[in-house]
Amino acid sequence: MDNQYNYYVPNEQENKQNNDNVHKAHQSKMKMPKAIMVIALALLFGVVSSATFLASNVVGSKLLGLGSLSGGSKSANAASTVDNTSLTQTSNAVTSDVSEIAGNVMPSVVSITNMSVQQVQNFFGQSGEQEVESTGSGIIIGQNDTELLIVTNNHVIADSETLTVSFIDESSVEADVKGSDAALDIAVVAVPLNSISDDTMGKIKVATLGDSTKLQVGEPAIAIGNALGYGQSVTTGIVSATDRVLTDSESDTAFIQTDAAINPGNSGGALVNANGEVIGINSAKLSDTTVEGMGYAIPISDVSEAITNLMNQETKTKVAEADKGYLGIQGVDVTQESAERYSMPTGVYVSEPISGGGAESAGITKGCIITGINGTTIDSMATLQGELAYYAKGTTVSITMQVPGNGGEYQEKTVDVTLGEQPKQ
Repeated sequence: MDNQYNYYVPNEQENKQNNDNVHKAHQSKMKMPKAIMVIALALLFGVVSSATFLASNVVGSKLLGLGSLSGGSKSANAASTVDNTSLTQTSNAVTSDVSEIAGNVMPSVVSITNMSVQQVQNFFGQSGEQEVESTGSGIIIGQNDTELLIVTNNHVIADSETLTVSFIDESSVEADVKGSDAALDIAVVAVPLNSISDDTMGKIKVATLGDSTKLQVGEPAIAIGNALGYGQSVTTGIVSATDRVLTDSESDTAFIQTDAAINPGNSGGALVNANGEVIGINSAKLSDTTVEGMGYAIPISDVSEAITNLMNQETKTKVAEADKGYLGIQGVDVTQESAERYSMPTGVYVSEPISGGGAESAGITKGCIITGINGTTIDSMATLQGELAYYAKGTTVSITMQVPGNGGEYQEKTVDVTLGEQPKQ
């Protein structure tokens, strides 16, 4: 063909092949670093993830106080469990620790049943008496030569006709009030040792009391008591706050706040720390039903002196209705709110002493505020009447009262009153 030539170039295919090889080699060299980088990044991610995972476990352990729940060698075992990144084992270790604490404390906690008689009104407006059962808890705090002594809340035993105490082995015995302090909401009840079987005595023990002044916010807290009257139960949480003053409380006492559930029936039960020491007396009366995770306990160190005084009082048994003593006053309650508003002490304001009664004979006059009887704090007429139920007519009792002065200030005075016979209706 005209002007068409085919040139033969011997190295053309070879050069092309070499160029292709060089291009592929260049591509291969370009891909290798990318692969290495991907692998390196993957390894780095794995190392960082592992380190973060381990760190989060350790930090979580510190923040949640998991290690602090166990002592000695168990604490070391819990730490090594965290290092091995076994969350299930860590959880089991904590549960085991709480279970061990609960197992040591529960023999010191009792259930208390209060049978009382209350005035009720029916649909037609008629009033009458009805027997009412309520339940609470208590803590075994000591014993003397003849009695086992148990501390609880005053509102648990208030207005009781009979008290029954049930122990860890579910055996039950009757108890009597030894002393109470309505202002602090504490009471001590006594159980005769001769009413407790040897088998039960071998299963119960006296609680170890801690120092609530050393509590720190965030440390573990365990509540043990007779929740809802179903028997002993355990709930866990932390100390949410200390020295918590409640505006709706009738006491000036500062409380321990915890998120461990404290339900009706837990009143008087134990709030313990990670060492199994009692740091507070649970008070379901102060639990707020409108919010979650807010329970309160009376700090044990704040009431230890008062508890000791109550333990040393003479055990009281109620006298027959016909034999009850009569103080001889008409009175009204001075509540915490009224006391703050009118600068008066809490107690029973004597609106009128009954003519010829024991109170009038002892010099109790209108305007005096009764605050105590035989060492027991009085904050209401109900409390006063409840205490008088333990004293027969003709008995002499010591009445503590606040007497108003000319300048509006009150001075404390104590008088002895011989109780009279209740007037016939």
